Amino acid sequence: MIMCRNMKYDKGIRLASLLLLALCCQVAFSSCSKQETVVQRSDVTSIADKVWAFSQTHPEGFTLNIRTMTEPTEGIAVSYAATQNSHSRHQLDNVVNHSLSHDGYVGGWYSSDEGLYYFDSSRLFVEDSLSAAIQFGKENSQQAIFIISNNTEILLSGKVAEIMERDTLIIGTTGDYRPLTFQEADGHYWGFGIEVAQEIASRMGVETRFMKTSWPTLTSDVMADPQTFDLAMGGITITDARRDVMLMSNGYLANGKTILCRATEAARYQSLADIDRPEVRVMVNPGGLNEKFANDSLTHATIIVHQQNEEIPLLIAKDSADVMITEITEAPYYVKTDSRLAAPLMDRPFTHGEIGVLMRKGQDDLLQMVNNILGQMKADGTLSRLRGKYGLSE
Repeated sequence: MIMCRNMKYDKGIRLASLLLLALCCQVAFSSCSKQETVVQRSDVTSIADKVWAFSQTHPEGFTLNIRTMTEPTEGIAVSYAATQNSHSRHQLDNVVNHSLSHDGYVGGWYSSDEGLYYFDSSRLFVEDSLSAAIQFGKENSQQAIFIISNNTEILLSGKVAEIMERDTLIIGTTGDYRPLTFQEADGHYWGFGIEVAQEIASRMGVETRFMKTSWPTLTSDVMADPQTFDLAMGGITITDARRDVMLMSNGYLANGKTILCRATEAARYQSLADIDRPEVRVMVNPGGLNEKFANDSLTHATIIVHQQNEEIPLLIAKDSADVMITEITEAPYYVKTDSRLAAPLMDRPFTHGEIGVLMRKGQDDLLQMVNNILGQMKADGTLSRLRGKYGLSE
């Protein structure tokens, strides 16, 4: 009996001790939490001071990792709606506090019209997540998102956002210009320009769809309303005339006018003057720069317009005409695939230019996106690899 009472007594002591220990821990935890809150508020103010100082030397805009106080070199920055319209130093603490509890990035810029610095808590997406970034931007009532690595602003009401929502880049192409763009009888497209288009779409994170256009209708098709395709590619030379009414990307392939002729007559054609004779039959496709060049430069030769560009090399080989006006991008393919043909002036083209991407005016966001992707493809060797695949010169 005594043993039992002692055991009950010991249990009571232990229970009381545990209760007392729990109470002490709760008090201590509460004290620690209050201290931690004070430290966090102090940190917020300290970080906000640093962000404010940084903004004074970066009025053009920035995205800052506020945990390391460094600028990321890549990613897609998208602002949160919760911190929208936060401006000047007195509102920066709230932005920093939100950022620390979310992604740790703050974006800022100076509005010269208002004389105010604006700040946002931002989320950073990896650059192959453009579609997700656009969706997040729309959910947070943003007007634009920003690709850091190539300094590109994407308007959420612009052409790029429309393409992302559709999940497809629609490309107009003639399909008659080997080895840049050609459509087989089964509808399949292949060529250097086709692969460049597919790479652009891939880096945007969307699929591709090709639509047939023609050289005579190229401009009207690009400018059609309603719009039939987003851009046009495949052997389209950059010209001032096109840039006057449409947008053209940076060049991604060197180009220039040259000729195809029968190999047995290659020695006969060593200059433009050798071609510009009444007895020389010059064949061109209609509506493009080949026809324009022939009409402008050959005032004595007999010019024959043939509707199908891809048929002209065979007609030259069969003696239906003597010379084809073509490009240094196209001629090597036919010389390689048909021993009856030659391109004696390949190393001395009559003109010098570049091939680019064509699109209608008002699509500046898409133009910037395409130019940035072409720049990436040049830097990482993709363009060089594709040129080599199709036997095209640098």
